[in-house]
Amino acid sequence: MINQDGGSGRELILVDGLSPSDVALIHREALRVLRSGIDAAHVDAYSDDAWPPAVLHSYERALSLAREAVADGTRSRRADLGMGIDVDVRDDAQFELLLDLVPYTIHAEGWWRERQVFSASDSGTSLWIAVTQEQETELLSRLDTLGIPPNALAVQPRGRSRSSRWWRPGRRRRGR
Repeated sequence: MINQDGGSGRELILVDGLSPSDVALIHREALRVLRSGIDAAHVDAYSDDAWPPAVLHSYERALSLAREAVADGTRSRRADLGMGIDVDVRDDAQFELLLDLVPYTIHAEGWWRERQVFSASDSGTSLWIAVTQEQETELLSRLDTLGIPPNALAVQPRGRSRSSRWWRPGRRRRGR
């Protein structure tokens, strides 16, 4: 994998068996580490479970962003209001709503120059990230500070494409 700076990095995935609170922290810390390397992000305002009360304000704000995009003509009126909501990660308030929703959404993604670097799906059970060596070190340090072991993330096995893990038959594949 070539990262945004032209160097090599790794693809990491979330392992099974973690507590829901650790999973939420890992999703959020991964986004914080990747933030400067994301130039486009999208989130679905859908979850397989009820949204936790603490993030309902972010859920409402995400739907508001989608309505604003329809009103200003940058989003089709026919589009599902809750799907593929654009989030500007440079805007602190929008980034906060992404941090809130990512551990619970059916799908969120982050991109750098037409290359995906972040994918969260299945209401917090799936996480895939492409990181530089520096980002990986920073993320593992952040997780260690939070008491989360480094084996909470595993290296994506070589030869196994991300799409083979994440897109199952019958699941709609979304493009950018």
